[in-house]
Amino acid sequence: MKGKEERKGRLKWLIKRVLLLIPVACILLWIYAVCQTSSIKDQTKIGVTYMTMNNEFYKSIHSEISRIADERGALVYVRDPELDEKRQSQQIDDFCAQKVNVIVINPVKGDSQPILKALKKARKQGIKIIAVDTQLKHFKPDASIVSDNYQAGVLIAKELMRRSSNARILLLEHKGTVSADTRIQGFKDTIKGHGSYQIVSELETKGQTEIAMPAVRKFLQSGVDIDTLVALNDRSAIGALAAIKEQGITHPIAIYGIDGSPDMKSLLHSTDDVEGTVAQSPLKMGDRVMEVIQDMTAGKSYQKEITIPVQMMTKENIDQFDVNGWQ
Repeated sequence: MKGKEERKGRLKWLIKRVLLLIPVACILLWIYAVCQTSSIKDQTKIGVTYMTMNNEFYKSIHSEISRIADERGALVYVRDPELDEKRQSQQIDDFCAQKVNVIVINPVKGDSQPILKALKKARKQGIKIIAVDTQLKHFKPDASIVSDNYQAGVLIAKELMRRSSNARILLLEHKGTVSADTRIQGFKDTIKGHGSYQIVSELETKGQTEIAMPAVRKFLQSGVDIDTLVALNDRSAIGALAAIKEQGITHPIAIYGIDGSPDMKSLLHSTDDVEGTVAQSPLKMGDRVMEVIQDMTAGKSYQKEITIPVQMMTKENIDQFDVNGWQ
């Protein structure tokens, strides 16, 4: 009997203890919820849209942005419009609906009306706009972070003129993209006035290997003679190389690209298939994007126009670089 009463007593004691702990637990849960809500509310949200993710260059920029964002507890939404300007404008609208703090855009087309309209809407919502790798036309972003694209074209022209006293040149382009247009313009301006350097033709490739290869194949089949090929980027240069090999062209064609991609550096280091590439630094580009975002969201002053230097890579200096990764 006595043991039964003791058990009842212990049970009552336990019930009292539990009842006392319930309000404490509720208070702790409430504090946790408030902290979490505050943390989410203060979290920087970044919307990123590149013209395409079918390019290791943009993947490398994004890997750096994503890495630093994770370290800082920022939330990143990334979208791929697949070179479709209307799709990219819709992605910007989606970022607005998600109430991001910053939009990082690598525009499909610098003067696209749907894209510019969507960006103006975002700005009205107080969203900061950063252009990366290529600029916008008729719209001034809050910050732009690009390579020295004009100088990239100049460097290729100077290297070509140093190596050869004349050339019949095929240009591979991506019209409407400011960075690509600027590179080609830098090249054209540098050879201007030197009549022995002749631009035979210009092909649209959108900077894609799978577009460059058939375009160059068709050109080669036309029978027009060239000895130099200058591409807006490494991906299109590699597509051109594939077409040249496929067609069994035996006379030398000097191929130049822009990016300094691992694939192009490997070709430069191990083969005679390409003459050079101008190195960009997507890792540095991504790092600078996140520096600007940190200052923007903290209400600090920040650099509005950042131009990252480029460097000519040739067989003469390729050993100075890491051929396995991006710079």
